[in-house]
Amino acid sequence: MGLITATIRAKVLLAEKIDLEWKISQIAQSQSNLAQSVQDLMEVGTDYTDPNSPVVKMLNQRQARLQQLEKRLQLQMSQYQTRLKMVETELESARNMRDKSIEAAFKY
Repeated sequence: MGLITATIRAKVLLAEKIDLEWKISQIAQSQSNLAQSVQDLMEVGTDYTDPNSPVVKMLNQRQARLQQLEKRLQLQMSQYQTRLKMVETELESARNMRDKSIEAAFKY
């Protein structure tokens, strides 16, 4: 019975690991796109010299929102990476339990 449980658990954990890796890659892509947006915004902002201009104020607000989004993405990335480490550890444990069950089943 331990063999079946360990095998099923390993399959579930492997699926979760793949899902987390996909989410991490999506966040990395979003961060890359966000960095490009910030860079583009900074280039546009250098064209305006009057700091009291409504356009400059609007650009500063957008830049602040993009920075907040960047922080949220980084936090989410950290959470997913932490969860991924936990899943990998648990997956290794399930695989070890499966291997021990197989070994015990064939020991004479």
